[in-house]
Amino acid sequence: MPTDPTSEISELMATLARVEAVLDPAAMRGEADSLRDRSADPSLWEDQEKAQEVTRRLSYLDGELARLAALHRRLDDTAVMFELAESENDEPTRQEALLELAALRKEVDQLEIRTLLNGEYDAREALISINAGAGGADAADWTEGLRRIYLRWAERHGYPTEVYDTSYAEEAGIKSTTFAIKAPYAYGTLRGEHGTHRMVRISKYDNQGRRQTSFAMVDVLPVVQQVDHIDIPEDEMRIDVFRSSGPGGQGVNTTDSAVRITHLPTGLVVSCQNERSQIQNKATAMAVLQSKLLERKREEQAAKLNELRGDGGRSWGTQIRNYVLHPYQNIKDVRTGYETGNTTAVMDGEIDDFIEAEIRWLRTQGL
Repeated sequence: MPTDPTSEISELMATLARVEAVLDPAAMRGEADSLRDRSADPSLWEDQEKAQEVTRRLSYLDGELARLAALHRRLDDTAVMFELAESENDEPTRQEALLELAALRKEVDQLEIRTLLNGEYDAREALISINAGAGGADAADWTEGLRRIYLRWAERHGYPTEVYDTSYAEEAGIKSTTFAIKAPYAYGTLRGEHGTHRMVRISKYDNQGRRQTSFAMVDVLPVVQQVDHIDIPEDEMRIDVFRSSGPGGQGVNTTDSAVRITHLPTGLVVSCQNERSQIQNKATAMAVLQSKLLERKREEQAAKLNELRGDGGRSWGTQIRNYVLHPYQNIKDVRTGYETGNTTAVMDGEIDDFIEAEIRWLRTQGL
């Protein structure tokens, strides 16, 4: 990037123009107006799920349009601040303008990343499953920590989330969890998180305070839509109902409302226990199963392409990141090489730099 502030502002404006050429704000405004008309129709609210989908999409479009307008305004204001600082020899104003320019650079870079999300399912909401691997109680505790990282990340961005299922471990933490991040492009943004996450730290569950290595597997799937047509014959499923376990309201824990579905041909098992109604839990579990089958179908197609390319079917969904909290503080992605010593921020959901590096890396790998 140019070192001269005026040149850098011009470059950022040019980058923003290229981004808008891809995002097409005019089309976004047209879609938002159409959705606004739909949301004003009382009959839409007869289908609560569809109504929520419409309002989420409208909120996203309004937010993105406001973000673009704000970036234009802030770039213009920052240019004026630099002119004022130069004419008045005002160093405090210059420093304030430099800070704003750095913030704008980061935001425009993040927006530019969005233009790389053009995969078949990238625009979808995300369904995330996390399962404890080797490491006993530490792995279960780490699985719970990973869930917090993603939920905090979503919270920081204002994205709605819904936890569908949690299986609690006996000693501490959780054995597995499934939750949704209900925001457009959540799948495309997070799909690089798919893989094994390795944690190294002093064990809270070892009375000798020894260092422990534990693992958790993150699975990121696109949420299915009606156009996906994943038909599952009844005779290929076993459906079990059971009483919900773990923290929850009285109604949740005292009735056999939780649902577990086993897909017999593949052995896939999904469950949902977050709703009071068995019917609602079954519908959610079916949606999760369809997402898993959709992803399996995509992986099979990718494997065939890899075979044709002659790359031996290498998978990027293996160990992807090391989180070392002892004897030093460092978190490093083994694919992109991006790393940071600010482990506290990452554990609190500040993972955007890792995500941006992943998206660029996936693009270079043709994934």
